[in-house]
Amino acid sequence: MEGRMQKILVIAPSWVGDTILVQPMLMRLKQRHPDAQIDVLAPPWTAALLRQMPEVHRGIINPFPHGALKLVERYRLGKHLRSAHYDQAIVLPNSFKSALVPFFAGIPLRSGFVGEMRYGLLNDARKLNKHGLPLMVERFVQLAEAPGNAIQRPLPQPRLQVGEEQRQRVLDKLGLSITQPVAVFCPGAEYGPAKRWPIPYFAELAQHLREQGYAVWLVGSPKDKEIGDKIIALGNEACHNLCGTTDLAEAIVLLSCADLVVSNDSGLMHLAAALDRPMLALYGSSSPQFTPPLSDQARVLKLDLPCSPCFKRVCPLGHFNCMMQLTPQQVAQHIPIQPNRQLQSR
Repeated sequence: MEGRMQKILVIAPSWVGDTILVQPMLMRLKQRHPDAQIDVLAPPWTAALLRQMPEVHRGIINPFPHGALKLVERYRLGKHLRSAHYDQAIVLPNSFKSALVPFFAGIPLRSGFVGEMRYGLLNDARKLNKHGLPLMVERFVQLAEAPGNAIQRPLPQPRLQVGEEQRQRVLDKLGLSITQPVAVFCPGAEYGPAKRWPIPYFAELAQHLREQGYAVWLVGSPKDKEIGDKIIALGNEACHNLCGTTDLAEAIVLLSCADLVVSNDSGLMHLAAALDRPMLALYGSSSPQFTPPLSDQARVLKLDLPCSPCFKRVCPLGHFNCMMQLTPQQVAQHIPIQPNRQLQSR
C-alpha cells in the first residue's frame, strides 16, 4: 500500500512535550523518504517549536480546542487541504476527532493506531503493542515505518539548536547576562499540581544555588507567574521570574543558556532535553517509563512509592508524598560541581 511518498501530513499531539517527542519520527520519515515534504498540523502554541525542526516543511495551524468536535469546521479544513495532494497522513493522537481532517482531505493513505472507532477514517489502522513499545517516542516512530516493520534502534534523540545571534538578541531584550553560571527552574506543569514540586522546595534550592554562584531564572507560561512570584517572595529577590514574559521560542533560547535545569515533568523539561542541557527532572505522579527526558545529560529524580505513578492531576490520597518526600537536600546532592560553560556549542 505504501510506496514512495512525496507529501506527508502529520497530525501532531496537543502538548508541547509530546510535540518534541514527534521529532524522532520525523527524522525517520526523512530517512525513508528523503525528498518528501512533511507538513505538520498542530496547535498554534507549538508553531515556534515546529519552526526549530529542520524536518518540517510547513506547520499548519490546528484551530480546534482540545476536546471540541467542530465537525463542520473540520470538514472545511479537510476540504481546504485537498489541493495539497498529500500521499499519506500520519495521525499521532488516538482520538476519533484527530482522524477526521485527513479523511475529509481525501488523503489516500491514512496511518495511525486503532483508537476511538477510527476504522474507515484510517485505512492503515495498526494495533499498538504497548509492551513492545512502552515509550511514547517509540510509538510515534513506529508509525514512520511501513506496516509490519519493526522500528530501528537506537532511536534518534530530539535535538534543537539556538544560534548565538538569536541568543544574544533575547538576552538583551530581557536584560539578562550569562557572565555567571545559570540555573533555569521550570516550576510549572500544565497537566496539574500533582506533577509540581512544592514551591518552598524550589525556593530553598534557589537559595542554595545562588550561594554556589548561580544566577537563577524561573521560566514558564503566564499560568506559572504566580508560582514564580511565590518562589521570589521566599527569600529569592535576586532571582529572575520570567514566567509569562516570553513566548515559546524565547523560552527555548533561555533554556539553551542553562548550565543546569531543574524541572518538573513538563513540556519545558522535554525542550531542555532536546537542547542537551544538564538537567534534574523531578517526577511524582507521572512516570519516566513512558515519557522520559531524551538526553544523556538528564538525571531523573523520583521516589518509588507504592502509590506512584498514579497519573492523576491532583494527589488522590491527599498527602502528595511522591513530591513532598523528595526534599531540596536530596535534589541538591545531584547538582554538578563544575558547571559546563560551553555556550557556543548549544
